[in-house]
Amino acid sequence: MKSKKRYSINKSAGYAVLSTAAFASLVLVPSAVAHADVNFYGTTSLKGEVVITTQVQLTDATANGSLKDAKVIIDPVTPGMEINLGSVKVNNIEIKKSVKLKGNNLSDAKIVLNPVNGNSVIDLSGVNATNIIIANNNVKQITVADNITSISKADGVTAADPIILDKDGKAKEDVTVIPETSVVDTKVLKTAITNAETALAGAEEGTKVGQYPAGSIKTLQDAIKVAQAVVADKEADQKAVNAASEKLNAAVEVFKAGKVSDGKFNLSIMHVNDIHASTDKAPKLVTAVNEVRAAKPDALLLNAGDVFSGTLYFNEFKGMADLAFMNLMKVDAMTFGNHEFDLGSSAEGHKALADFIKAANFPFVSANVDFSKDQLFDGLFNTKISTNPKNSNIYAGIVKEIDGEKVGIFGLTTAETADIASPGEITFSNYIEDAERMVAEFEAMGVNKIVAITHIGFDDNAAMDNDQELAKHVDGIDVIVGGHSHTQLDKPVVVDKDEKGAAKDQTIIVQAYQYSDYLGTLDVEFDEKGVVIGHAGKLIATKDKKENAEAVELLKPYKDKIAAVNEEEIGVTLETALETPRTGEDNSKPSVRKNETILGNLITDGMLAKAKDYTKGKNVIMAFQNGGGIRSAIDAGPITVGDVITVLPFGNTLATMDVTGAELKEAFEISFKEYPKENGGFLHVSGAKVEFDSSKPAGQRVVSIAYKNAEGTYTEIENNKTYTVATNAFTAKGGDGYTVLKKAYEEGRVTDLGLSDWENLREHLVSLKNKIPTEIEGRIVDVAGIDEEPGTELPGGDIASEDFSGTVGAPKVYKGDVKVSITDLASLKNAVVKGNLILTGTPTGDVTFANITVEGNLDVSGLDGKNFDFDGVTVEGETIL
Repeated sequence: MKSKKRYSINKSAGYAVLSTAAFASLVLVPSAVAHADVNFYGTTSLKGEVVITTQVQLTDATANGSLKDAKVIIDPVTPGMEINLGSVKVNNIEIKKSVKLKGNNLSDAKIVLNPVNGNSVIDLSGVNATNIIIANNNVKQITVADNITSISKADGVTAADPIILDKDGKAKEDVTVIPETSVVDTKVLKTAITNAETALAGAEEGTKVGQYPAGSIKTLQDAIKVAQAVVADKEADQKAVNAASEKLNAAVEVFKAGKVSDGKFNLSIMHVNDIHASTDKAPKLVTAVNEVRAAKPDALLLNAGDVFSGTLYFNEFKGMADLAFMNLMKVDAMTFGNHEFDLGSSAEGHKALADFIKAANFPFVSANVDFSKDQLFDGLFNTKISTNPKNSNIYAGIVKEIDGEKVGIFGLTTAETADIASPGEITFSNYIEDAERMVAEFEAMGVNKIVAITHIGFDDNAAMDNDQELAKHVDGIDVIVGGHSHTQLDKPVVVDKDEKGAAKDQTIIVQAYQYSDYLGTLDVEFDEKGVVIGHAGKLIATKDKKENAEAVELLKPYKDKIAAVNEEEIGVTLETALETPRTGEDNSKPSVRKNETILGNLITDGMLAKAKDYTKGKNVIMAFQNGGGIRSAIDAGPITVGDVITVLPFGNTLATMDVTGAELKEAFEISFKEYPKENGGFLHVSGAKVEFDSSKPAGQRVVSIAYKNAEGTYTEIENNKTYTVATNAFTAKGGDGYTVLKKAYEEGRVTDLGLSDWENLREHLVSLKNKIPTEIEGRIVDVAGIDEEPGTELPGGDIASEDFSGTVGAPKVYKGDVKVSITDLASLKNAVVKGNLILTGTPTGDVTFANITVEGNLDVSGLDGKNFDFDGVTVEGETIL
């Protein structure tokens, strides 16, 4: 095995946004000065090992937490020195030598004491962590904060317990050192108690339908008391807790089985889909769920996928904010949407999804998704149907027992995910074949009431997959709870004919639009054979509900963080405002609704780049955005997240569509129809040049449309050829009078990628590294338009520090390796180096490196200074600090 490569921060460090594994293992090494300031800003995220060997003071001004995913190894060259992590949030710390550790944001940290030297002395009195683990026999003494009452000892640690001191150096006798294996987990038993209490809620004894035999209520109450006593017993071991859980669950099953029945069965379902991190709406959704549960305690709550992606809540919390409310609402099962697989191409892969699953207090169902080749899901993925599903696990299907009746639930995800997300090694199989297999397995188990939770779309591309085709082709599915197409089915849809038009048992299809705007409800009545004989369903508008107080309190820390992020600078500074001019009814003036603008170009460039990245197997030739959807300018100065959202405030998503050249021309005729008057449907464009003649009648103005080909030249579109283009979902569905695009949508030629428009713009602005254009490019012109000349590149070599920097609007571009010696200069900024950048010298003060792109390696190991800040530095190759 190759040893890990480590890089050093000499004397002090700042941060860099790296596109390689240069920060996979970061080492902070001794300094000639007594103290080193290490400052993290912007989007710094160190996800590998961070090894600290010197006396440092860390500060973290990043939005997401620079070290939250890192393992921090404290390995001081001089045992006993002080390491101050400041306000940096760290979750995983390993201590290798005697040290005095400080840090005020370590409440969630696991601190493993694994010193390499015998008789090591560890001072943790300056941290607020409570999860402390002794990993070997070399720990002699530990000083802890006042709140510590226990320390764990790993298996294999045989030495006597270390001396435990308080912060004043006195023996702290109230601390217990316990083996990790002796920690008893009562969570499963507490869940069993809650389920038993739920089963008792509203129960009555008697001989009528829905009542229970005499004495059965007291029997279950007694069983609950026994379980509660085990929870309260501090001497109870894990074996006793597990046994009590099994006995209570069995008692609940006996109780439910005793319910008097007339042979008919009513199943109540609540359902949501395509929430897309609309977390702000969660308190009202919680109220709606609680109201339904108050009337129907046994109602299932099912989620049809796409919790991930769409708002700042996902960007910041990677699904965990929404999961907090899903757990609060007690979701019964969820299937995966395509957006749950958006992060597969990131450095961490699907870690966020795996963490989401592990933290869920409910199971996931997925019959046509294979997770087996991705090790992140080892131990989570089960290919069988479970009759006793565990939380935080994926099953092909599960069986829920409700009022003594068994209900089978399985999940399906669109195979389009392979093309519109980043599943990596996760694969998708045929939804019809897998659904047929699931129905057969359920029926073999005696389960004749079957619910499919699907993320394949109500009316999506039938050649790929959709709910109506599923209902026609697979007999035995009673209910389909759908998502993906964001369809608002105000009433359930009944499919009672198969693919050949022959009569079949009813399949009920429901879907609840998007963004938690509605809670779907469905009541289904089955006969004694499990055949649907009646149903009723509706959507409950959540906007009409009051916010649940507990949910409001739960939301507050997330909402406060988002409010702060809204004011967060994205790392891009404008020297010139990005304007959205309007004519004020003076048609001689330019307007975002009739002329090309820099901002419109930036928006569409981001759309095209994202569409190309997400669409495999097709060549997306251009992207266009309606001018009426660009709602605000961005002033000169630093751009904030809030600025970007204000530009594109409607929450539109990115879509691709297949259209002919003739249809494209018809669309651009609509774009130019009002010229020189304003038109909200005026299209800004990327990847193409469009010429029109305003002197011609409306409908006859398009002169030419040409798209940029692989050689960098332009190819004229042909009327009879079909092309793939990108736009926002509003325009793709025919908004602003684009009937020609509406027709394409209705014919299934549109794929909604579900990617947020403002997020695409933000990512694109950041990717430009402050190389923001200051002039339009002649993409959309009357016949008199003129294109701009490209800029020039400078040769590399030894560059004087005072000559290195460019401006935000005109960064200097160097072709080849560049070497710069720094002495008195305070900053280097605004440059692109198409090679390696080597920095040397002894700065007399603090130095900032800002808005620099290095396409090769960045070497700052030759710098000798006290404090360096890296702000908006992107390195394509290796970074040596």
